[in-house]
Amino acid sequence: MWANDNIRHKNPFQKKPQTRQPAGTALAVQGNMDEATLRLFGRLGISLVLGMLVGLQREKTDASLAGMRTFALISLAGALTSVLDQHYVSGGWILAAGFVALSAIVVVSELRLTLDKTDDVGMTTAIAILVMYCTGAYLMRGNLVVAVAVGVAVAALLQFKPELHSIANKLGDRDMKAIIQFAVFSCVILPVLPNERMGPLNVFNPFNIWLMVVLIVGISLAGYIAYKFFGESAGVIVGGILGGAVSSTATSISYSRISRSSPPMVGVSTAVIVIASSIVFVRVLIELAVVAPNYLQQLGVPIACMLGSCIVAAILSWLIFRGHNNELPEPTNPSEFKSAIMFGALYALVLWGLAAAQQYLGGEDALYFVAVLSGLTDMDAITLSTGRLVEQSSSDLSSDIGWRLLITASISNLLFKSGIVAVIGGRRLFYRVFGLFLLPITCGGLLLAFWNF
Repeated sequence: MWANDNIRHKNPFQKKPQTRQPAGTALAVQGNMDEATLRLFGRLGISLVLGMLVGLQREKTDASLAGMRTFALISLAGALTSVLDQHYVSGGWILAAGFVALSAIVVVSELRLTLDKTDDVGMTTAIAILVMYCTGAYLMRGNLVVAVAVGVAVAALLQFKPELHSIANKLGDRDMKAIIQFAVFSCVILPVLPNERMGPLNVFNPFNIWLMVVLIVGISLAGYIAYKFFGESAGVIVGGILGGAVSSTATSISYSRISRSSPPMVGVSTAVIVIASSIVFVRVLIELAVVAPNYLQQLGVPIACMLGSCIVAAILSWLIFRGHNNELPEPTNPSEFKSAIMFGALYALVLWGLAAAQQYLGGEDALYFVAVLSGLTDMDAITLSTGRLVEQSSSDLSSDIGWRLLITASISNLLFKSGIVAVIGGRRLFYRVFGLFLLPITCGGLLLAFWNF
């Protein structure tokens, strides 16, 4: 009976049997600690290396405020204060206190250098010190790649001071106006536009329309800025590339006038016009990659064929007229507000024309008519509108029809520029340009007749 009572009633003073941990549990915990410690040391080491990199650059410039060791300690201090702040959950007070203390040290050091009349009393090194402290702090909590990129970028900005000043010196007031206008287009106007469809046929999206304006103005602005560094002594190839980057139609007009006023420039004008027209297809491929990435292969392969035929024509023109240097006519500011509005209106008109032709006319002939008209003066609007309609699932425009519209527009564009050359540049220039344009025009005709992608 007592035995049964002992079974039913446990002794309260009896020790509970200890449960044994599975073998290897302690080792696993220790291993996790080692892994975390290694990660900590790794990031601390990276912060140290980034600080040494920036400090090494400052050493080479004989900076009095801070050198290799000081910058290494600063970035390491940022990393350690970040670790302490996270460990003690101080809500950022430790980081802030470190930043304030470092700022005070920098101010005192700057004042001492100023009183001692030391040469290096600029703000660059002082700002770099604060940035590297923040970089070291972010390294311990944020994205490793971003932190490393920031540290390397700081070193690069400090190292390439002469080159950056040279770029600033070459840019005049007109160029700064173009850059600032582009910044207004992309950073001020674009974000406030409504991102919704409206208007006839529900095809107008103000945000998307202006986004296309920003894209085209950005491409043209890159060519415009490149002119400042290469245009004044550009050869045939560079002149054609820059001309195509800004505007192949404007380049055709400029060189047709040059050829008319200076007959010996007929050969050079021919080569530049043909090369600039080849760059058009590079622009088309870039634009398709942006607005229709899912259909880039279907739309881009025929365009690449056109590009290849244009490159052959451009090589032939360069082989005939190589060795000639010329001064590239200065292009107009591509970010003028009037030009941007006109392109936006043209893009919206082409977008509506394609949608209206699909819905009301119902045949492919109407689409090709719109493509011919749009391609006369510009390939950007028809490219962006066609690519966007093909990409949209709600549109009935297939990729097979899309690339045919683009090829049709490109042939129209080449014929229109040939007409410009004939009217402005004269017969001699026309024969040469049109003779070379026959190669991509023929290629486009063959694609339309036989290509079935």
